[in-house]
Amino acid sequence: MLGLKDEQWTPPTLQELAGRSLLKDKSRAILALEDLPIQLFPPLFMEAFSGGHTEVLKKMVQAWPFTRLPLGALMKKPQLGMIRAALEGLDMLAAQQDRPRRWKLQVLDLRKVHGNFWRTWSGAVVDACSPGVMKERQTVKASPDTGPTLPLKVLVNLCFQQRPLNAFHSFLFRWVDERKGLIQLCCKKLQMCSLPVRTIEKILERLDLDFIQQLDVQCFWRLSTLATFATYWGQMSNLRKLFFSHVYVSAYASQEERDQLMDDITSQFAKMDSLRRLYLDGVFLLEGRLCQVLLKTPLETLSITDCQLSDPDWNDLSGSPNLDQLIHLTLWGSKLTSFSPEPLVILLENAAATLETLNLQDCGITNSQLQAILPVLSCCSQLRVLSFNGNDISMSILSNLLLHTSRLTRLSLEKYPAPLESYDAQGAIHPGRLFQLIDELMEILRDVREPKNVLFYTKPSRCGGEHLYS
Repeated sequence: MLGLKDEQWTPPTLQELAGRSLLKDKSRAILALEDLPIQLFPPLFMEAFSGGHTEVLKKMVQAWPFTRLPLGALMKKPQLGMIRAALEGLDMLAAQQDRPRRWKLQVLDLRKVHGNFWRTWSGAVVDACSPGVMKERQTVKASPDTGPTLPLKVLVNLCFQQRPLNAFHSFLFRWVDERKGLIQLCCKKLQMCSLPVRTIEKILERLDLDFIQQLDVQCFWRLSTLATFATYWGQMSNLRKLFFSHVYVSAYASQEERDQLMDDITSQFAKMDSLRRLYLDGVFLLEGRLCQVLLKTPLETLSITDCQLSDPDWNDLSGSPNLDQLIHLTLWGSKLTSFSPEPLVILLENAAATLETLNLQDCGITNSQLQAILPVLSCCSQLRVLSFNGNDISMSILSNLLLHTSRLTRLSLEKYPAPLESYDAQGAIHPGRLFQLIDELMEILRDVREPKNVLFYTKPSRCGGEHLYS
């Protein structure tokens, strides 16, 4: 058909055609809302939203017969005009003495989730009558016994990567500030990059901190700034994931001041009973204090990348009682060359029954260290991802490593360094020798199990790193 090119044109359904016809007459559409069947509200709302019918949209928000309105799932990016129309509809509703009889809205969701709600009610999914979808319909149908409650919850995921704040954030915060006590702003995922500390404080003061579950802080902060911010994350009682990186100490801070600030920061970890995933990236300030971070929370993910560890830190890892249920362990870029392998052996022994990811890339692991952990590595039967690339390992030890993976049948991705014998005396890769050794290693691997995705990496050269697929 002309103009369709590679996309298959789908004719509109009778329901969509009826909705478009109704929306052509704004007054008739608004009057029809009072008696509109509940099942027609979502598809008509989608038509009004996509067609830019803001006046009808305002009225539909006021008559919404469900407890949740997942508005964000209709937007690939924030559409300020449509968000403004929805919020103006709520304002008009608040000014009315009598609420519409069918209004049940309790949660306005501006996140890009809950797409299943719209697909289910529009009939856009093939299995619209499957048991799972029918159960979802039952859960989102409005109950005659439920009604609106205050404050109204507004759900958002916030990502701040620029300053000043963009138009959407500025409008939303201003709208919330003008309706204190009537609106509860809830954020599940909060990401902050390069914002002034005062701006961050103003943002956090608007949020329900108990609602935050994921916090991502990627700011080149002074230690004093982090200490100020840490008092907030200590109040996030349901925080499950924490990622922070690149904090530096002012050259003018005394050692006494540094110690006090670090105590203020690490003391907040004791309050994080719900924390399950911890990511530390380039945080050199925790050297010698890792035990204060790994207090009592049973972690599922521990990622320490590009960090400097001390001997006490390394020993604390193996002795921490909250790491025996680890699913993902990443120590990428943390140099372990001078450390005894015993703490890692103990850590792997404790987590052998649950560990699915082990990333020891670029850790400076030596032949003897790797040889020491091979017996316990073979017991990690749940492993799916194994990364040893970036370490200087000989052909004989790599061969032994592959032999010890015979019971690791769940491995779906393996990353290994090219054997040391692949390089000449000047450190340059010898292609012919490299491919011969890789063939030998793959033959060893196929003799013990069926490999899936195996990669061998060479050392970075002046032209950048190179990896080879096998």
